[in-house]
Amino acid sequence: MRTIRKAAPLAGIATVERDTGLSKDTLRVWERRYGFPNPSRDSNGGRVYTSEQFEKLRVLRRLIDSGIRPGEIVAEPLHVLAARVQALPLRIPRAEGEAAVASAALRLLKSHQVGELRALLSRSLMQLGLQRFVLEVAAPLNERVGNAWIDGDLQIFEEHLYAEQMQHLLRQAIASLAQDAQSPRVLLTTLPGEKHRLGLLMAEACLSVEGAQCISLGVETPAWDIVQAAKAHRVDIVGLSFSQAMPLKAAHEGLFDLRKRLDRQCLLWAGGNVWQRTRKDIPGVTTIASLAAIADALQAWRKQHVVDDH
Repeated sequence: MRTIRKAAPLAGIATVERDTGLSKDTLRVWERRYGFPNPSRDSNGGRVYTSEQFEKLRVLRRLIDSGIRPGEIVAEPLHVLAARVQALPLRIPRAEGEAAVASAALRLLKSHQVGELRALLSRSLMQLGLQRFVLEVAAPLNERVGNAWIDGDLQIFEEHLYAEQMQHLLRQAIASLAQDAQSPRVLLTTLPGEKHRLGLLMAEACLSVEGAQCISLGVETPAWDIVQAAKAHRVDIVGLSFSQAMPLKAAHEGLFDLRKRLDRQCLLWAGGNVWQRTRKDIPGVTTIASLAAIADALQAWRKQHVVDDH
């Protein structure tokens, strides 16, 4: 008989995340979507979980790792879930790390196993949380898919299929975040000629996780329309995404032009690893060379501004 290990009577969300492997994002999404876990609050308003909730989350994680979808089992009582765990094979192989996930994703993509690819990415997102998923899985996998296409290992339709699956997954994850974000207000888009949507969506995910309020116009928005949208929505920052496919000269010229048109109080951020290829500064433009640098850029903005989130 399996011995159930009890946690402390009340565990904070950080402890539950660490010991179960379920991210804070996942715990909050399940709370809204399934009504479980339904934690109480401590004196500071933080979520606290009972030992039974803690144990059920550990068991749920074990079953989900075996390939069962959360919606099929979250509502089941702990003793039923424990019995299902007992019925599982003694050892379930599970890919670990970004390299394993990327290799598996590429294999599924090439063999046209769309459902399995979607399930693999969804499990990785649930296990890591949105921010880590973007930084540790989506970004490097996106690069590997692009390189495979350049090398002729992927066909165009396969690259498009991958992009659609990843975009759908990220949109769902962003929509599931709490809608109480306040400052800064960030307008996201690309300039004409930049058709890559996935980088823009990954930036939106990183910004949203950090509490920024994002307004996305999609791709290829003319400069004048960006200016009009920035005024209409009273944004603090305009963020533009650039892929490696965008010529640096065109990127510089577009940014110079847009900076002249925008209100002086509105910051202009240019993101994308394309900026790792140049050291040339653009007056009035902050270049963000990686998705991981977004959190630091937001922190710097908040230090310089009085933020009222009430």
